[in-house]
Amino acid sequence: MLKTMLKATVFATTLALASGAFHSAAFAEVVYNRGSAAEPETVDPHKTSTVYEAHVLRDLFEGLVMQDAKADLIPGAAESWTISDDGKTYTFKLRKDAVWSDGSPVTADDFVYAFRRLEDPATGAEYASMLYPVVKAEDVNKGKAKPEEMGIKAIDPLTLEVKLNAPTPYFLEMLTHQAAYPVNKASIEKLGAEWVKPGKLVSNGAYTLAEWVPNDHIKMVKNPKFHDAANVKIDVVNFIPTEDRSSAMKRFEAGEMDSYDDLPTEQLPDLKAKFGDQIRVAPYLGTYYYAIKTDKKPWDNVELRNAISEAIDRDFLAEKVWNNSMFPGYSMVPPGIKGYTPAMAKFAEKSQIDREDEAKKVLEKLGYGPSNPLKMEIRYNTSENHKNTAVAIQEQLKPLGIEVTLLNTDTKTHYGYLEQKGDYDVARAAWIADYQDPETFLGITRKDSGNNYSSYNSPKFEEAMNKAAAAGGNPEERMKLLSEAERVLIDEVGQIPLLYYSFHNIVSPKLHGFEDNVMDVHPSRFISKDQ
Repeated sequence: MLKTMLKATVFATTLALASGAFHSAAFAEVVYNRGSAAEPETVDPHKTSTVYEAHVLRDLFEGLVMQDAKADLIPGAAESWTISDDGKTYTFKLRKDAVWSDGSPVTADDFVYAFRRLEDPATGAEYASMLYPVVKAEDVNKGKAKPEEMGIKAIDPLTLEVKLNAPTPYFLEMLTHQAAYPVNKASIEKLGAEWVKPGKLVSNGAYTLAEWVPNDHIKMVKNPKFHDAANVKIDVVNFIPTEDRSSAMKRFEAGEMDSYDDLPTEQLPDLKAKFGDQIRVAPYLGTYYYAIKTDKKPWDNVELRNAISEAIDRDFLAEKVWNNSMFPGYSMVPPGIKGYTPAMAKFAEKSQIDREDEAKKVLEKLGYGPSNPLKMEIRYNTSENHKNTAVAIQEQLKPLGIEVTLLNTDTKTHYGYLEQKGDYDVARAAWIADYQDPETFLGITRKDSGNNYSSYNSPKFEEAMNKAAAAGGNPEERMKLLSEAERVLIDEVGQIPLLYYSFHNIVSPKLHGFEDNVMDVHPSRFISKDQ
């Protein structure tokens, strides 16, 4: 079906004459066929959790603050803002020309409604904790306060006031995340769960949702009511989910995709030779890790968790499995955040042989070995890269008496299972920075986070994170306290960090404005394409 759609775009004029299906100007449409490594679960901003959804939602919605092509902060639905001297009150002035796709104005009340909806326990938002810096937001989310008690109010239709518990240096950048996007109250109340359907979704971004054919494509069309529509060059964006990376490369070469947001890394040398500078690989803020069920025997034993983590050869994973497109990772927070020193696993400086010897001793002490193997299942989502990583770890752990079995599901099923706190041993996961601050990597492992797949619950870690939050007015002290919190997390092996990300994109030379950046953010509104 997708090929038919793409050919229809390319040969629009001919088809128009033959069938009358297209208007006479159809040939002038600029269409961006944007490959994606997975399909979104939803386009409800409050019920999403992955970068695949973030890419789509960034085109459909506009928060108070957004990111440009280089991931720098720019005004969004708010044209300006002021911050009180104590750093705890933000006052946003909304654009007078900001409207929803149905023509109704975007108002401060829309953000009040959206923020309250995010915190409403009935919503079940995984990212509810993101707004915990807002006064009473956490209490609302836990059913201890009414939504009206949150520190957010509309002063007038175009003025929004947000009060925070403490100075939060990353607050503005946090607002670029999809969880902080507005949603249309009238549409939700009228349509219920149907409000997110193509043709019904009322959004305020550069594009509107026109079609969604599962496992085929998501079609978005330019929103003529968007306040900056005059500068949006792409008329149609087709998100094309393709989990098979090798298949995606063939489709890119055939011209069916203009870009794709991953690569089969085992083919990286050949891909670089074939596509040259169309291959984009560089570091960005992300950590590839394994979640391990800390509340399930035998994984509730910190010695056992540490032995497994220590035995994994990260250099091999980075160099051989990922062809040096990833970097060995020993902390949850990757390097590169200004003013922050990540807390590395204590075995990071030891040789791999010494690590394996230490891990073997611990396993033997706990009664495990070739004659009494420890059985462990690794779950991972569909990708040659994830499979190859899991297979390599399976082989690395085998000599130590650990029998690893592998379970693969598609990305939607995989993350859905993790979000439901399913019964598993170890599962592949990853975290890409929502904002350039250590908290985004550490906050996911707090006991109440919807993204705490490991079910890690450490009073010591919670206390350290609370101290860091309270020190928001002293950036240097706050970074020190966050590093101390990470030290607890790493020592207790709340997660098993394996690799630091680099982005792996392939981009057609026909595209302009697809800027490499450490957040790997590429809003379609800033991209243009040669016809």
